[in-house]
Amino acid sequence: MLAITTTQVDGVESRETKHDIGAVVRIIQRRILRNNRLARWAHAFLTSYDVLDTGRILHYIWAYDKALKPAIKKVVASLVEMIERTAEQIQVGRTHGQHALPITVGFWLSTILYRILYNWQMMENRRNELVGKISGAVGAYNAQVGLGIAEKCGNITFEARVLKLLGLKPAPISTQILPPEPLAYFLHACAMLSAALGQFGRDGQGLMRTEIAEVAEAREKGQVGSSTMAQKRNPINFENLEGMWIRTKNEFGKVLDTLISDHQRNLVGSSVMRDFPIIIVNLMQQLNTLNRANKQGVSFLSRITINADRCQQNFASSSHLILAEPIYIALQMAGYRGDAHKLVNEKLVPRATKEGVPLIIVLEVLAEEDGDIKEALGSIPSEVIELMYRPENYTGWATKKSLEIVAIAKEKLAEAA
Repeated sequence: MLAITTTQVDGVESRETKHDIGAVVRIIQRRILRNNRLARWAHAFLTSYDVLDTGRILHYIWAYDKALKPAIKKVVASLVEMIERTAEQIQVGRTHGQHALPITVGFWLSTILYRILYNWQMMENRRNELVGKISGAVGAYNAQVGLGIAEKCGNITFEARVLKLLGLKPAPISTQILPPEPLAYFLHACAMLSAALGQFGRDGQGLMRTEIAEVAEAREKGQVGSSTMAQKRNPINFENLEGMWIRTKNEFGKVLDTLISDHQRNLVGSSVMRDFPIIIVNLMQQLNTLNRANKQGVSFLSRITINADRCQQNFASSSHLILAEPIYIALQMAGYRGDAHKLVNEKLVPRATKEGVPLIIVLEVLAEEDGDIKEALGSIPSEVIELMYRPENYTGWATKKSLEIVAIAKEKLAEAA
C-alpha cells in the first residue's frame, strides 16, 4: 500500500473509476494479479470508509507519535530551563494591562508551561482513544455476518483481527463512518495546546513593547525589523504564535461541522474532513517556531532574553502603590472600624501617587491624625509592617509554585522518554 502514490490513484480515478477507493482497489488488484485468488479479496467485506477513516486515524497517530510529541518534549524541556533560571526574578504582575501584585518571571512562564503540560496529557489520552473500523457499508457487519465470515472468526472478530495488525482497537459501534467524537476530542486537545502557545505569543508581544521591554526575541545577524524603520525589533515569532492559534481556532469549527451526518452518512463532511490535518500542521508550525535552532544549535525559545534591569525598573515604578491589597486586609484583620478598602483607595493611593512615597508611610502619617487608624495600625504585627516597606518580598508562593510546575514537567518528560 505504501508503494501506491496519490498520483497513481488520481490517474486511475480520473480515467476509469471516478471513485477514489475504487481506484486504490483496482491498483492493488493489478499489483497482485499474479495471484488471482488473492486479488479478488482485495476489498472484500470492506466499504470505502473502512479504509479511509481507519487510514486517517493512523495518520493522526503517526503525526502525534513521530512529530508532535518529540517537538512538545523539546519545548517543555526549554521552558523548564528558563523557569529554573527566573523562578526568583521579580516582575510586576499585570491585570487589565495595569500593574497589579508582584510575581516572578518564572511564575509567569510556569502558567504557560502548566497549560502546555495539561493539553499535552489530553492529547496523549485522546490519541490512545482513537479507533478504527472494519464494519461495512452501514456499520452493521452485514457482509461479515450474512456470508459466514463472523462465524468462522469466532471470538476474535474479523474487524479486531485486521485492526490489531494496525495497532488499533475497533470502535464499539459505527455507521459507514467512524463515530466522530474520538478524533474530534483529539483535535480539540491539539487546538487547546495551540491556544496555550498563542497565549505565550500574546504575552511575549506585550512584554516586548518598547515601554516595557522585559522580554526580547533573539535577533539573527542581518535580520530586519522594518523595511523603513531600521530601529525596530518586531516580535514576529511571538506574533506568529498567536496568529497560528487564530487559524487553528477557525479550522476547528470545521470539526464541529462534521459531528452530524445524514443517517448512516453522506458526502457533505467528506471534503471538509480533508482540512482537519491543517490543525496538526498549524500546531507543528508553532512548535517549530519555538524549537527552531540557530547555527549554534540553540533553539529560539532558549534564546529569548529576559531583561532583569527592566523587570526591576518597571516593578520599581509602581512599587510604592502595589501593596494596597495587604494594607487594607491587614487593617481589617487588625479591627479597623471603617472601610479599609475605601481608606486605601480614596486617601492612601492618591496621596502616595502625588508624593511618590509608599502607602505605608502615608498610612503612618494619617494615623497621627485619626485615632481609629492609629489603633488598628498598632495592632498589625511588626513583621507585616516590615513587609509593607519591602514590596519585592510580597510575591506569595510565586517561586514555590514555579518549581512545583517544573517538577511536574520533569516527571512528564521522564515518562515520555
